Amino acid sequence: MAIRGADGTLRLLAIETADSERLRAFDPEGAAPVLLSAGRAATLKLANQREAAAPDGPVLVERTLWLDFDTATALADPQLDLATPLKGPFRAIALAAPEAAAAALRLARVAGLLPAFFAIPGEDAEAITPADIDAHEDAARLRIVGRARLPVEGAEDSEIVAFRTDEMPGEHVALLIGRPDGNPPLVRLHSECLTGDVLGSLKCDCGPQLKAAIAEIEASGWGILLYLRQEGRGIGLINKLRAYALQDQGFDTVDANTRLGFAVDARNFGIAGRMLALLGQKRVRLLTNNPDKVAALEAAGIAVAERVPHKLPPNPHNERYLATKRDRTGHQL
Repeated sequence: MAIRGADGTLRLLAIETADSERLRAFDPEGAAPVLLSAGRAATLKLANQREAAAPDGPVLVERTLWLDFDTATALADPQLDLATPLKGPFRAIALAAPEAAAAALRLARVAGLLPAFFAIPGEDAEAITPADIDAHEDAARLRIVGRARLPVEGAEDSEIVAFRTDEMPGEHVALLIGRPDGNPPLVRLHSECLTGDVLGSLKCDCGPQLKAAIAEIEASGWGILLYLRQEGRGIGLINKLRAYALQDQGFDTVDANTRLGFAVDARNFGIAGRMLALLGQKRVRLLTNNPDKVAALEAAGIAVAERVPHKLPPNPHNERYLATKRDRTGHQL
């Protein structure tokens, strides 16, 4: 795999999907440095605080004789920090092709991989570009691809509408509940959560929030539930499970995400704005405790006439999670 940016091309080997044999074939001289995110590098004491302020930014780690595949795996995966004390020393070096390096970390997030690669500068005729990666999440490319009547528990008069771009691996959906009555719809932006929505996880409040949102929209007369395929605040299911493992080691949800090398919240709420626009809704009442969702919709051209709080009681398993949302990500609980 290779990515071509305006400042050069990087050939890449994702550490998570590699092994020692593939590394030797990719880099027979053993010279390829390791590309990590600034958030992960800061955990390893390889990035200064200014770099760590953008945890999903790129940092390049110099290859040494003792940085073999097993050590690189330990560098990449924070779940191993306690079980495998890191050796060294390691040193951050100047980035080759910074634009391509930043795009590589975005690609890892889109693919649900750890943001860590062996990276070698060099041309490749099959290299993709940053624009190719960004197209997966380009809200402007979103379109309606299907719709059908869908009675659901608690809201029998409902219709489901599916959206995607040509590049997306999955679909976002909207559940239209009730019928327009001349008032702004009550809208809920709900990010996919397999563990909470389907399995009933008590570590978060996603499942209860989803059911309560449907009930509240139904009671309001009419509205729209947007179900956004942005699992784990945009880092994907497997990386979310890695974050859960870190939480079991004592880190809160914010620190777990940054230790993995991702932004605190990697979701793209501009997609929700595009979905509402395609549904012909430019003015809404928003059911949320998250001011970022209000700002994102307004930036996308959707007027938020009212923010409606969405409060549910905590349980013993998610009290800390809810407190972190309140204290560290600005949720108005």
